[in-house]
This record gives sequence, C-alpha cells and structure tokens, in this order.
Amino acid sequence: MNQIPLTVRRAIEITGLFFLGWIIVLGKGLLAPLLMAFFISIMLLPVYRFFRNRKMPEAVAIGLSLLAMIVVLGGIVWFFSSQISVLIRDFPTIQKNVMNHLNALSVWVGSHTPFSSQEQINFVKEQSNNLLNYAGTLLGGVAGGVTGTLIFLGLLPIYIFLLLFYRNLLLRFVFLWFPRDNHEKVEEILREMQVIIKSYLFGLLIQVTYMTVLLGGLLMIIGIKHALLIGIIFAFLNLIPYVGALLGNIIGVLLTLASSAEIWPIFVVLGTIAGVQFLDNNILMPRIVGSKVKINALATIVGVVVGGEIAGIAGMFLSLPIIAVLKVVFDRTDQFKQWGVLFGDERPTRSPMEVPVLRWNTKAIRQKLERENEIEPPHEGEKEEETKK
Repeated sequence: MNQIPLTVRRAIEITGLFFLGWIIVLGKGLLAPLLMAFFISIMLLPVYRFFRNRKMPEAVAIGLSLLAMIVVLGGIVWFFSSQISVLIRDFPTIQKNVMNHLNALSVWVGSHTPFSSQEQINFVKEQSNNLLNYAGTLLGGVAGGVTGTLIFLGLLPIYIFLLLFYRNLLLRFVFLWFPRDNHEKVEEILREMQVIIKSYLFGLLIQVTYMTVLLGGLLMIIGIKHALLIGIIFAFLNLIPYVGALLGNIIGVLLTLASSAEIWPIFVVLGTIAGVQFLDNNILMPRIVGSKVKINALATIVGVVVGGEIAGIAGMFLSLPIIAVLKVVFDRTDQFKQWGVLFGDERPTRSPMEVPVLRWNTKAIRQKLERENEIEPPHEGEKEEETKK
C-alpha cells in the first residue's frame, strides 16, 4: 500500500483540528465539567487510595474523597464570603472615599483642561446612564449564566464519582485503541500525564494558599484595609496565566482606592504584589511544580484566550493543564511531534536556518534542547512510585 504523501497528511491534520475545534465549541456545555472532573479526579486519587488502603469499599472511598473536596471548597467559600461581608460593612466609608477621590480628580481635570465642573458632571451622568443600560443587559446574561453554573456544579461531583469508579474500564478502553506493540508507550504516556497533572494541580493549590497568606499578611502588617480579601482575589486570579495577574492588580488598586482617603497605599499594594509575584514566579512555584513541562508564553496566552472564548472562566483555568497534557502526548507520538515543539519552551539558542541539525526530528536533539532549557522529564522514581500504588 502506497504511503500517504506528506502534504495530504498535513491537510488531513489541519482539517481534523478544525472539526475537533468545532465539536469542542458545540459541546462545551458537556466537555467543560467533564474535563474539570477529570483533572479533579486525578487530584483525588491519593485521597481515594488512602481510604482504599484502609479496606473501605470502593464507593465509600470515592464518597469520602468527594466529601473531603467539598469541605475544602466550603472552607474557601466561607473565608471569601466573610471577607466580602467585612467589605459590605465598610460601604459608607468606601462611598465617602470614592466621592473624595472623584472631587479631587474633578479639581485636577478642571485645572489642567478647559472642561468646567458642570461639563464634567454632565459627562459623568451621561456615562452613568450608559453604564446602567449596559448593566441591565449584562444582568440578563448573568441570569442565564447562573443556570449554566448551577448545572456545571451539579454535574461535577457526579462526573468525578463516575470517573473514579470506572477508571479501570476507561483505561482498558484507551489501551484497546492501540496495537499490543504500542501498549508500553501508551502506558508511559498515561503515567507521565498523571505525574504532570498531579504535580501541577497540587502546586496550584499550594500556590493559592501561600499567595493568600503571604500577600494578605504583608498588606495587613503594613496597614492596608481588606488585605486578606485582596490577597485571596489575587491568589485565585493569578491561576489564570498573564491575564489573571493583570486583573488582580487592577482589583487590588480599586479596593485600596475605595477603602483609603490617601493615594500612597496604592503604590504600597502594587509594590507588594510585584514583590510577592517575583518571589512566586522565580523561587517558590518552580520548586513546587517543578520543570517537567514548560509551555511557551505564546501558546499559553493563545490557550487562555481560546479557552475563555469556548468555556469562559472555567476554560481559562483549564487551558494550561490541557496544553500540558497535549504536549506530553504530542512529544511521544511520531505523527504529531511538531505540535509538541510548537507548544513547548525548548527554544534553540541558534536558528535552524543556520544549523541544519536543529531541523531534524530526533530524540537526541529534543533531549539536548530540554537540558539547555532546564526541562526535566518525570523521574524514574516517580514512575516506580506510581507503579507501586
């Protein structure tokens, strides 16, 4: 049988990607909770195995694992709501500070521009009316979004329970897709995916905790009002690569501006956030999550934007682990290695236009680039530990 020409193969790949994207967009209501449940179920595997080692029935072990997850999430929601209630109690003071800042801004604008106070008031009223009209439209969309969120949250524990209960059946389904000669490579990919997902998601959980404590604690010591609320909001938004940190800074500034009659706390908050983020990005997070898979910034930003367009906030959170899983699969398959290169951060120091060897698709070159970029594959010890479990 004649081999399919390379151009035809590439055309089939692009067409397949188009239809895959189309299916994802059409089925996002089903796929978003299912993917979230898949990642959470992998995170819950150590808890599930702990209960199973105590000779508990399988359904009971899964139920207790879900209960532990619900207790943790309930604690986070309670902490967040308690901080919001403190913010609501301070609303009269916040309203007064906002008016003071607006008056000061009006005086500054009047002294540096030809616009009078009356013209500024008319402009503010006009924009306020536009904002109210927009808010009405937005609330209509939110009402529909709340229903979707409730369905999402209702399906999530059911999917997690079923994925854990039928995990052996699903694994057998995966192996039956491939010839027996490829089963060893499939097993290697599955174990590597599990190690990466667990290290990444547990790292994010630890990151949220220490970012909240570190940022909130420092701001509290300095004397910034609503320090813990700023800390927890920034910690969760920071989980969204690049975009989340920007939103966290903006919300932190707005909360500080509304809660203080002075300007200097804003610079303190921005400086503290920058310092904590530098510590997180360069020291803490690399040690916690490790460097098993590195996704380049371009793929990360595009993935976050595409995930947000497809599934909103959930899609933005899921984008990075999905790209990491896809990269593991692409790197281990001969047909899709070029896509793994596109997602990865194994950046050559010289141009492939000048060094022809960098154009080759070989294991030795990939390993050399991984060493140069300090990217480590999952260690053999981790694989042996997963095997024992």
